[in-house]
Amino acid sequence: MAAGASSFYCIPQAGAKSSSRMRFSRACRMQQQVSLNNDNNTNNNLNLSLTKSQQAFTAALDLMPGGVNSPVRAFKSVGGQPIVIESAKGSRMRDIDGNQYIDYVGSWGPAIIGHAHPKVLAALADTMQKGTSFGAPCLLENTLAQMVIAAVPSIEMVRFVNSGTEACMGALRLARAFTGKPKIIKFEGCYHGHADSLLVKAGSGVATLGLPDSPGVPQAATSDTLTAPYNHISAVEKLFHLHKGDIAAVILEPVVGNSGFILPKPDFLAAIRKITKENDSLLIFDEVMTGFRLAYGGAQEYFGILPDLTTLGKIIGGGLPVGAYGGRRNIMEMVAPAGPVYQAGTLSGNPLAMAAGIETLKLIRQPGSYEYLDKITGELVNGILEAGKRAGHPMCGGHINGMFGFFFTEGPVNNFADANKSDTDKFARFYWGMLEEGVYFAPSKFEAGFSSLAHTLDDIQFTIAAAHKVLSNI
Repeated sequence: MAAGASSFYCIPQAGAKSSSRMRFSRACRMQQQVSLNNDNNTNNNLNLSLTKSQQAFTAALDLMPGGVNSPVRAFKSVGGQPIVIESAKGSRMRDIDGNQYIDYVGSWGPAIIGHAHPKVLAALADTMQKGTSFGAPCLLENTLAQMVIAAVPSIEMVRFVNSGTEACMGALRLARAFTGKPKIIKFEGCYHGHADSLLVKAGSGVATLGLPDSPGVPQAATSDTLTAPYNHISAVEKLFHLHKGDIAAVILEPVVGNSGFILPKPDFLAAIRKITKENDSLLIFDEVMTGFRLAYGGAQEYFGILPDLTTLGKIIGGGLPVGAYGGRRNIMEMVAPAGPVYQAGTLSGNPLAMAAGIETLKLIRQPGSYEYLDKITGELVNGILEAGKRAGHPMCGGHINGMFGFFFTEGPVNNFADANKSDTDKFARFYWGMLEEGVYFAPSKFEAGFSSLAHTLDDIQFTIAAAHKVLSNI
């Protein structure tokens, strides 16, 4: 297991180890360089004015369904209207009304080095001079593929696509073709994109909006999708018994980020690995969120459990649209044109996403990166939980390196049903209070948070102080 942090803080994380002073010193030096991109005038947004955002969103309602292009952005679970962002740099975002926020959404995960890093922008500018898309192979695809294969323990070959949804669709089609079996198991509250077969007890925006499934998805599309509660191995064993010989794969988020931040129990991932091997089924880790965030090799490096297939996204595109799936060579060689399993994409492997991803991975693999993320994120979450405790609010939460979350419930939170006990109204009051103080969290209790190498210790202390103030007044 890689160096890391706590689970829910009433329960120590087994296997965590602290970084050395030398490694942390390197991380501090690197972080100080990254933080030069921040506007150091932290804006306290008391008496928050959102007039321009409200006007822009009202106009957007006539142009786009719900005024947004992804449902969770609509602020349905926290009330009010969404904030319209004008720019982002380092750890900060600025809205069109001029309010500035310390950002813990990070474009929902990709911004692990902070927003608009100068090296990424320089790489993009250089690449754009040569063209934005070719519809043909480019050398940058080879470079990023080599970096992904070298980093992620289970990946021997990789296919780039344009989103996490595409990656999961491709991985599941491949798993069914490789095994010759029809059914898959997913976990309640785990979100693997909006493909028809996966919109069954999904998390993320589906949970935020209270939609158990989606209209327009025919029963036939989900008839081979089986579900179980996360962290409930006996439920998985029962499904394998009831559908013996029919289960192609188990797909899961190794650390759940789409029902809030939920860690696997100590034996859960190993038990899933064991049962899939015993039944000649594949194990698929959806590391769209955890890949390169929990460790350079993702959750599978952190926990020491190797899946057969892995899906990736977010960080590997450096903030541009991207996805990927990869795994053992004998499985991946079934993908067209090497094999019969068809998948294609006009913009797959486009040079801009490849260039941004390459520069991002170069920066996060520098010594001390994950130790620094562990330190600041641990301080952040512990500080917020302590603020909640002092104010008398039942709360629990945790983190691993640059990924974190907290719930307004005593916990522990082991699955979606537990996460759903978190006080929605209280979270909404906390959310708007923190926004007024200049801190931007995800606008849903069902989403994980993300720190970055651009966040400074001052950012963390400012956020903790704001949390003390807000939590004492809600």
